[in-house]
Amino acid sequence: MPKIVFLGAGSMVFATKLVGDILSFDELNDSTISLMDIDDQRLEQTTRVAKAMVHNEGLNATIEATTDRVEALEGADYVLNMVNVGGTEPFENEIRIPETYGVKQSIGDTIGPGGVFRGLRTIPTMLDIANDMEAVCPDALLLNYTNPMSILCGTMFKATDIETVGLCHSVPHTAKAIADYIDIPQTEIDYWVAGVNHVAWFLEATHQGQSIYPALREAMKDPDIYERDTVRFEMMKHFDYFPTESSHHMSEYVPYFRTDEDVIKRMRGTDSAERMATGTYLEGWKRRSAERDDPNLSVDLENVSVDRSEEYASRLIHSIETDTQRRLNLNVSNKTAAIQNLPEDACVEVPVLVDSTGLRPCSVGELPIQIAAFCQQHTTVHRLTIEGALENDRTKVHQAIKHDPLTAAECTLDEIHEMTNELIVANTDYLPELS
Repeated sequence: MPKIVFLGAGSMVFATKLVGDILSFDELNDSTISLMDIDDQRLEQTTRVAKAMVHNEGLNATIEATTDRVEALEGADYVLNMVNVGGTEPFENEIRIPETYGVKQSIGDTIGPGGVFRGLRTIPTMLDIANDMEAVCPDALLLNYTNPMSILCGTMFKATDIETVGLCHSVPHTAKAIADYIDIPQTEIDYWVAGVNHVAWFLEATHQGQSIYPALREAMKDPDIYERDTVRFEMMKHFDYFPTESSHHMSEYVPYFRTDEDVIKRMRGTDSAERMATGTYLEGWKRRSAERDDPNLSVDLENVSVDRSEEYASRLIHSIETDTQRRLNLNVSNKTAAIQNLPEDACVEVPVLVDSTGLRPCSVGELPIQIAAFCQQHTTVHRLTIEGALENDRTKVHQAIKHDPLTAAECTLDEIHEMTNELIVANTDYLPELS
């Protein structure tokens, strides 16, 4: 059975969710699962929970743990990446420095100044992982969960020979939300979604052969429903299609919602009331990080069980191992022109057929021009960031942030230039060659 490696396994809640997903399949529950993290304490917490799952369910899986990445990767078939490079300080810099220039990021981990610099400080580690994989498991499939998804996967496509695919739960989460808004079972919605990660769109969504869009537009008229997803309903109202990222996160990808405090307050609604605030993800991350660092963190190991979540990783591995065909929305290279009006070197999120033959992206054709424009602008930011990192080119890093829609809506070009210089200095420890 396969060897499945978890890099960044100290993220206990997420890692153990994915372990449980894998163990929930009969065909995978005697796999070797190798957990790796540089933090001994967090790694030990995850390992205890994973071993309790195996014990409580009476499974044959082997759970290994190590702080040595090469040791973990030796002979791997699948590598799940969920690393976080750096701690609180760089994350805080990437939110608070732009905030002094008026750039109000709620999440700041995938786009904007925060996303660009998180990508820049993570790319060297991604390249190190690729080098290790090329040495000890060159045929393994890398399943990337780390953000910024498009920037990191795009780097792997461009600079390495490791087969890489990006996984994100935004599509199934959005399908669940839509089903709730129009009061139908999620399992009864059939959908066709494409774009780039966090800026993908429900191009088609049907229930019993009929488009759900008329019902969704009718549901939007209900103030209680509208208030639960303000930004996404506004985007659908003006651009015809429902996007895949939550309202508070989607507000960062476009220039319309975060340059005025009154608009931010108006868009908070009910579901995003706290999350729409500037730095909300940073503050939540700091609280969760402190909890995970608590040596007295306790888990009821006797009642830990195996459940299957909505995450794609276990389904993807199961499809390859058992030749079970599935269609999943994944982040892949656009080299097959899956989306014809996006660049060939872009990382795109499209329907992908998966079975024992591997991954086959579906052809989407051209995105409607009014939504393709958003994706095109972000692929420009991704490409400039990747090239800036690989070439140690400060100019391209400056240009990447100058093309960011939210930053451009708030700042002059000279202000963006000054802000980017501050961010480069603040990241000297992570980007010595760029600095």
